[in-house]
Amino acid sequence: MITMAVVLSVASLVISHYLVRDLKHEEMVRMNIWAEAMRSFSDADSNADMSLVLKVLNSNATISVKVLGRDGDVQMLRNMEDEADDLPYSVRIHLSESDWLDVYYDDSLLLRRLAMWPYIQFLVVTVFVLVAIYALRSSRKSEQNMVWVGLTKETAHQLGTPISSLMAWVEVLRETYPNDTLIPEMGRDVTRLQLIAERFSKIGSMPELKQTDLAQVVQHVVDYIKCRTSNKVEISADLPEGEMQVPLCAPLFEWVIENLCKNAIDAMDSKGSITITVAREAYLYSIEVADTGKGIPQNRWKSVFLPGYTTKSRGWGLGLSLAKRIVEEYHRGSIFVKSSDPSVGTVFRIEINV
Repeated sequence: MITMAVVLSVASLVISHYLVRDLKHEEMVRMNIWAEAMRSFSDADSNADMSLVLKVLNSNATISVKVLGRDGDVQMLRNMEDEADDLPYSVRIHLSESDWLDVYYDDSLLLRRLAMWPYIQFLVVTVFVLVAIYALRSSRKSEQNMVWVGLTKETAHQLGTPISSLMAWVEVLRETYPNDTLIPEMGRDVTRLQLIAERFSKIGSMPELKQTDLAQVVQHVVDYIKCRTSNKVEISADLPEGEMQVPLCAPLFEWVIENLCKNAIDAMDSKGSITITVAREAYLYSIEVADTGKGIPQNRWKSVFLPGYTTKSRGWGLGLSLAKRIVEEYHRGSIFVKSSDPSVGTVFRIEINV
């Protein structure tokens, strides 16, 4: 449909161009005839029959005409009121070797309107195409959102039953073996699974944002990552003093920081340092996750957030796409690659409006 509209618009422009050109030529011929009638009228004696000449002169009711004498004085105005107006075209009438009249004229109103019509049509078609593209993109985005919602809710639903069963078995084990040191660790892992299921359930709908201490959320992620990564990876957090109350969905926002940290660990091949810096700026809170990995080429800074994009041999390439969705759609913030250099590493920046 869009292609057809563009083709029709271009065809209309071409046809209108040739039509305007032919009409312009016809008006030029008419004005040459009118100028010749003007010359005949000026040369005629009192006994000559001027009925045909006058008919030709009076037939012009649409083209603006100004007739100037040899000295530049105005001899006649037709279809115009201000003699100071400049007209673009002219025909010279030679009355004698030393006398002449200059006939200046412009395109008729009909011709000017016809010349403007294809551009108006092109503008309308352009607006139609833009609206159609916007509607198509919105439809595709809505379809993608429906897929996200269905996938995440189904995942949360499928995880719910086995997690509940595992929680019950952990309680049985605690009562049966109260002194076993591994059972509390199993309990923490099951609780972790419950948190993951909660995250998936929240992704499927607009989560409720609550005033949460941002520094505490970041510190919680750092503590979790430290216990589950290699000793060759150093993770530190630079947090400001005091609380930083921000409207957040804590489980989802923790997921964002975790994804950035896990990607950083992969980029460093599980060897290097990660620094998370939280700061309060003029009208926003910023979180920067810096690593000492191999960096990202600048032409891929935006591509890394696309679904399916990954440089790893395994993985779905959804981590950063989910992070972008959580930050931008749920928290009305922004996430982007601030800088990246193969010899230094990469810095991801998150901004949340105050």
